[in-house]
Amino acid sequence: MSQPPPRARINRRRQQAIRRRRAGLAVAVLLVALVAAIAAFASSGPGHPGQSSQTQAQIRARKLALAKRRAAIPAIKAGLLPWQIAAPISREIILPGAGAKLMLLGGLNGSTSASGVYSLNTINGALHQVGSLRAPVHDSVGAVVGGRDVVFGGGSPATVRAVESYPTAAATALGALPTPRSDAGIATLGSVTYIVGGYNGQQADAAVLSTTDGRAYKTVASLPVPVRYPAVAAVDGKVYVFGGEAITGKGAGQPVSDIQMIDPATGRASVIAQLPEPLEAAAAVVLNGQIYVAGGDSSTPQHVVTGAGTTQLSPAVSAVGSGGLTTVDTIWAFNTVTKRMLAAGRLQVPISHAGVAVLGQRAWLVGGESGGTQLATVEMMTPDRAFGIAGTPGAGSPFYGDKLLVADRANNRLLLFKPTLQLVWKFPSATSPHDPLGFYFPDDAFFVKHGTAILTNQEQNETIQLIGFPSGKVLWSYGHPKTPGTGVGYLYEPDDAYLLKNGQVSVADANNCRVLIINHNHTVAHQIGTNGNCNHNPPVSMGSPNGDTPLANGNVLVSEITGSWVSEYTRTGHLVWTLHLPIAYPSDPQQLGPDLYLIADYAAPGEVLEFNRAGKILYRYAPSSGTGMLNHPSLVEHLPSGVFLVNDDYRNRMVAIDPSTKSIVWQYGVTDTAGRAPGMLNTPDGFDLLTPTGATPTHPATG
Repeated sequence: MSQPPPRARINRRRQQAIRRRRAGLAVAVLLVALVAAIAAFASSGPGHPGQSSQTQAQIRARKLALAKRRAAIPAIKAGLLPWQIAAPISREIILPGAGAKLMLLGGLNGSTSASGVYSLNTINGALHQVGSLRAPVHDSVGAVVGGRDVVFGGGSPATVRAVESYPTAAATALGALPTPRSDAGIATLGSVTYIVGGYNGQQADAAVLSTTDGRAYKTVASLPVPVRYPAVAAVDGKVYVFGGEAITGKGAGQPVSDIQMIDPATGRASVIAQLPEPLEAAAAVVLNGQIYVAGGDSSTPQHVVTGAGTTQLSPAVSAVGSGGLTTVDTIWAFNTVTKRMLAAGRLQVPISHAGVAVLGQRAWLVGGESGGTQLATVEMMTPDRAFGIAGTPGAGSPFYGDKLLVADRANNRLLLFKPTLQLVWKFPSATSPHDPLGFYFPDDAFFVKHGTAILTNQEQNETIQLIGFPSGKVLWSYGHPKTPGTGVGYLYEPDDAYLLKNGQVSVADANNCRVLIINHNHTVAHQIGTNGNCNHNPPVSMGSPNGDTPLANGNVLVSEITGSWVSEYTRTGHLVWTLHLPIAYPSDPQQLGPDLYLIADYAAPGEVLEFNRAGKILYRYAPSSGTGMLNHPSLVEHLPSGVFLVNDDYRNRMVAIDPSTKSIVWQYGVTDTAGRAPGMLNTPDGFDLLTPTGATPTHPATG
């Protein structure tokens, strides 16, 4: 996979640093509260007999360090990879392999247990069978023990005791569990592996087992609430058990909301808190020393709890199975100090019963089930403070802290969203002042004048409008509604209208094959190109321009449809440089660095590219099929959070793409389905970000 060039990475790090500073206030508030709580706890009451003042000071220091570490938990950047594995699978074991590879062992294909052992390359999705288990098995647990991949128990289809290791192409018998066990959870602390919960084929198995070699086992505790399908993770010397399915009692067969903690040092296990909703078959991982719990099946998935109240789950991100349980997409961060679950983001596809493993600081979730349907999808989770702080509104959003403006072209409207995806403003609306031009076919829309107005061009209405924000009053316009022309005051398919620093407006007048620089009094200050001469012959003529991005040096960056050219011009029409790109339909180029540019290829399938003035393609996102494929993307911009935000016009959605994994980490709109209802778009064709200070980080060179 191509990697972003150094300049792009530096630019992204700078922008991410800005976003982290914005999150500083929320971090500080959380930190002060937690430090105060820990300090109060540490100073209350006498110490244990015989402890010295130095020991007490060390305890307080450790508690203070723990409070700082837990005070501001990063939200999760969750992405759906553009590729899938060869066939759906669930209830398999996923373990870290060499380099960027994962190991897949066993699992369930349909209703059949699998015996294959596969290597999965997380960079390109290449999947290769490298061996087989001794017997088909599913609902097992696995861990790396002494450098070997070890499989414990499972269903085959009856519950088994077998423990086998996989160091080579052929698995070997390693030993046996004390009793048959499947549907358990597993976690590791140092060199000790813990097997938690599960089912022995007839009843619950509450014993918590430990092993250091896969051969000998000790019972270290007993779960007060025996469960199968729990999510299990270990950190700071403790093992945590999240939810699971009750095996006995009146709730048997249903998910529970208990959070249990096991202290191997004392042999104690207790219920310490409750989940916001009952969950079973969720995934728990430890990333940067922090526990995250993702997905799962719930019996009452009603709300996601945030720092500002509750937000109703969208039906578009949940799936109901035949048993009445709903597979959810919520990602929670567990604060081990406060014992609270904090909303940290959302999976792109709701999953349960997935295989999960950690490579470095990224978790990978492979396959699984959604509403009872097996999946071949691969998702990733990465802690990222640019995506917010867990427990605060909008955690997990690529525009955390800002607002997103969308030009919903075929619905003839502008929409403004918070990071929580709450709609906070739209135009036109029932309260908008009269619009004499008739708002129709908005192609692009950009905040101007420090967020007090929006400049938008209506491509097939042949107009440009400056709209007051939030009043909705039309403050200025150019063009004649639905009347194309070439004379002064007329446009023909206007595209990318920008307000320049000096108050002039630039626009690519596509079908007139010119770029205009328009004064506020409606006179034309400059024209680049010749009316009706639609050939690339700079600086005399240009072929159907559709982009005219203002640059920091005062020039404009022009894209031409005919011939696929990108050129830089001064506002008076002097050519600085020109470049032919090997793409079908260049759209709306953006400058990222001194010699680094970003552009969308408005085609099917579409592309996102980074390039330099020498014509070298430095980065390319171009899935040709599947969920990741783009269909006529019209605009791509690099957000301060480090992702690419894209108008995927003909798939009726906005998507954010993580450049490093090429995964979709955010989406608004239902893929391939147009609509006006909440959560839906119809041919979105433009967008912009607005910060709380009125800044527009994706086009700082505008007015």
